[in-house]
Amino acid sequence: MHRNIVRKMIEHKHALIFVGGVATAIVGKKILESQTTKDYATKGMAKVLTCKGELEESIQDIKDNAEDIYTDAKSSKKEAVCVDVSSEE
Repeated sequence: MHRNIVRKMIEHKHALIFVGGVATAIVGKKILESQTTKDYATKGMAKVLTCKGELEESIQDIKDNAEDIYTDAKSSKKEAVCVDVSSEE
């Protein structure tokens, strides 16, 4: 009995694949339309945007620090060049 069912399934595998695809689409649609899924998606997006804001702040801090270091190095270089090298005897 089971062997006959299996043989018929093998014969009609394309129909089974089609039916499986339709069932998957229906279940997927129900999942995507559920309020729970929308709530999780909203919370996830809020976390992503929060992380993005924090990352942008960190990058700006790094840029500011790099500019300060560059400015200090540039002024140190000028001071080194402007040092009085005349010897007093």
